[in-house]
Amino acid sequence: MEGIQNPIHRTVEEVFSDFKGRRAGLLKALTTDGQKFFLQCDPEKENLCLYGLPNETWEVNLPVDEVPPELPEPALGINFARDGMPEKDWITLVAVHSDSWLISVAFYFGARFGFGKNERKRLFQMINELPTIFELITGNAKQSKDQSATNNSSRSKSSGVKPRQSESHTKASKMSPPPREDDESGEDEEDDEQGAVCGACGDNYDDFWICCDACEKWFHGKCVKITPAKAEHIKHYKCPTCSTNKKMRA
Repeated sequence: MEGIQNPIHRTVEEVFSDFKGRRAGLLKALTTDGQKFFLQCDPEKENLCLYGLPNETWEVNLPVDEVPPELPEPALGINFARDGMPEKDWITLVAVHSDSWLISVAFYFGARFGFGKNERKRLFQMINELPTIFELITGNAKQSKDQSATNNSSRSKSSGVKPRQSESHTKASKMSPPPREDDESGEDEEDDEQGAVCGACGDNYDDFWICCDACEKWFHGKCVKITPAKAEHIKHYKCPTCSTNKKMRA
């Protein structure tokens, strides 16, 4: 959807698809690719920006020379603040600016493609159904039914820790997807299946999950490059963000 020179008809779904692709790329930069992103944001370099691309990738680069730019530009100079504050605070700040940029790009396309009031409203509603990057980074992801998902995740985590009957039992519980765990009372099962979200991509469905022992967030195995077979040999799992934070503090 980049490089559009003349008004072309696009649907709300196409703009939303572009939004989700860019969002996924930014999430990778701030979570699973966190160490690589940190190193690329060298404060000694010129003003750098973090770009999310429609194909779910990201890049750190200089702002475009074109004035005015073809698309709204992300926050400028994110690298300068990298070493001036705790890493977690810096990542959170970049996340907030990334959320703002995603919205601006989506509604730029909406204006460019002549969206009316109802189309703009529908686009915002579709975007608003997803947790923001900031919410995912800080662990405050909010969706409808998020409370039941939180309670369910806690039950799943507890079921993997309290019994301590065997190592295999603990691993099986840790790898069980939180939305699939059955409630003992049999209530709110449907709500639980729809609520929990992956700490990396923000989506709420996959066949294989794994829980971080440090931050207690759940992740799709494919998002953190962990297979079921590999997980069987992991006693204490730390997600990429927690692992990166530990290395930076060392």
